Amino acid sequence: MGCIGRADVTFNEDACRVRTAHASQNLSLLRRIAINALNLEQSLKRSHRQKSHRAAMDNNYMLTILAACFSHHNDAFKLY
Repeated sequence: MGCIGRADVTFNEDACRVRTAHASQNLSLLRRIAINALNLEQSLKRSHRQKSHRAAMDNNYMLTILAACFSHHNDAFKLY
């Protein structure tokens, strides 16, 4: 499934009613960043939607996702 379909399933993107200036493009970018962060977190084998809901309810799990995302980016920068 492509990123567009994944964003629609995970975040119900088609129901978003934002139409102001570049807001829809900005929210789309944030959704893609969130999906990439959910992909990088490997401690919990669940769907993106389940991971997203758990992160919304559990601050420690949200920090786990962010830590996985930032540690991946730090590793990528060390290669250069």
